[in-house]
Amino acid sequence: MSETPTSGFRSRLFAALYDRVLAPSEEAGLAERRRELLAQANGRVLELGAGTGINVPYYTDAAESIVMTEPDSNMLKRLRRKIAASPQARFIEVGSADAGNLPFPDASFDTVVSTLVLCTVPDPERTLEEVHRVLKPGGRLLFMEHVLGKGSTARRQHLVARPWAAVACGCRCDRPTHDTISASPLELQELEHGRMPKATKFLSPLIQGRAIRPKA
Repeated sequence: MSETPTSGFRSRLFAALYDRVLAPSEEAGLAERRRELLAQANGRVLELGAGTGINVPYYTDAAESIVMTEPDSNMLKRLRRKIAASPQARFIEVGSADAGNLPFPDASFDTVVSTLVLCTVPDPERTLEEVHRVLKPGGRLLFMEHVLGKGSTARRQHLVARPWAAVACGCRCDRPTHDTISASPLELQELEHGRMPKATKFLSPLIQGRAIRPKA
């Protein structure tokens, strides 16, 4: 997904190709990962960097209402079209918002969803502080993210991080996102390391899991 607002030809091309580029990974198992993760979304839900709306079909009836934010104007157009064609459209609100400065009151969501987003936000620490703020006590962050790998994979990620970010509208494939979540005000409850199927090696390392805003 996207969380770095961009403009011009590069942004239009990235938005136009996003679903097509991800399709092999989705068909090879990434879609099932999304389904398992989003089955846990309940109550009032906020999705960060919703991109083209690839998560829309995987929300269940447990999600009573959904707010989707997307700062990139080209992604946002595609997101609005996908939602308009969805049977869940009446339960979904869409808007442009910066994940590091969310325009929502404290403790206003039961669930926050972040899929392939924390690699693109300018300040992931600030974003997680905002997630903590807008979650109700006991509310959960559900995440699936690119992550820094180990050994030769990590070295390759560091080498390609800058050029890849320039091509992929800000995506940093070399962020130790698992450590960032662990160090945030959220309490990490579940963490699974895996691989993004059909992805090039430097994009393959993936984490998926759940963190909560402690009640006390």
